[in-house]
Amino acid sequence: MAHYAIGDLQGCFSELGALLNIIGFNHGADTLWLVGDIVNRGPQSLECLQFCMQHESSVQMVLGNHDLHLLALMHGFGKLKRRDTVGDILQHQHTLKMRDWLRNQPLMLHTDTHVLVHAGLLPQWTVAQAQSLADEVADEISGCHANDFFAQMYGNSPNRWQPETQGLDRLRFTTNVLTRMRVLNADGSLDYDFKEEYQDIPADKMAWFDAPNRQHLSHTIVFGHWSALGYRCENGILALDTGALWGDTLTAVNLQTGERFTQPSFQPRQLLGD
Repeated sequence: MAHYAIGDLQGCFSELGALLNIIGFNHGADTLWLVGDIVNRGPQSLECLQFCMQHESSVQMVLGNHDLHLLALMHGFGKLKRRDTVGDILQHQHTLKMRDWLRNQPLMLHTDTHVLVHAGLLPQWTVAQAQSLADEVADEISGCHANDFFAQMYGNSPNRWQPETQGLDRLRFTTNVLTRMRVLNADGSLDYDFKEEYQDIPADKMAWFDAPNRQHLSHTIVFGHWSALGYRCENGILALDTGALWGDTLTAVNLQTGERFTQPSFQPRQLLGD
């Protein structure tokens, strides 16, 4: 039995199938962690979502920002963007079934050794604290107040952690950390604009995983979201978004052995983006 983690799919279903063939994935024995952003921008978002639903006994996922965007659209909030590729999901005869399944997925999972999250963990959060905060958001999304959440999910404030913050501000900040974070400003606040390569981080900012005194070094944080960062396995992190959507590769890692597998993208090469 093997346990694999795979980077952002974003509708690249053909690449997923080819990668699972490379690793010899066995749905009856192996398990799969998907780092979120299952859907959007790529050509087969519907197929990626249907795959996760069909194989939920062997596949676990966390919600990414594009998955949350789809859920907001399904609840009647947000706007369909020019580059979105979720129209066939929104128009599907089983869209409500897909919506209810997707909104019951977590924003974070953890074992004794690894954390699965889309974007990362705030440096001052322990694993237990982060899981509790992630569960607060997940409960809101899956519960009777989902419409209230999605109506106010979009936004960049607050941008700093204040433990005493409650209500939708607390939920929005937690969501932004778990699904959108890349770099922090010098004062520890979230910077939402930087999306470039690691070596281009300005001197007055830092990658979230470079912050001093991180409180979750007991675990390896498995995440995606930052395609320009690429693959990194160091400093208690495992970054897996290697730009399949942008014409680069889709990456899988055996979490027990550390062995890495890649599948070249079938998509046209583009500049790495969000």
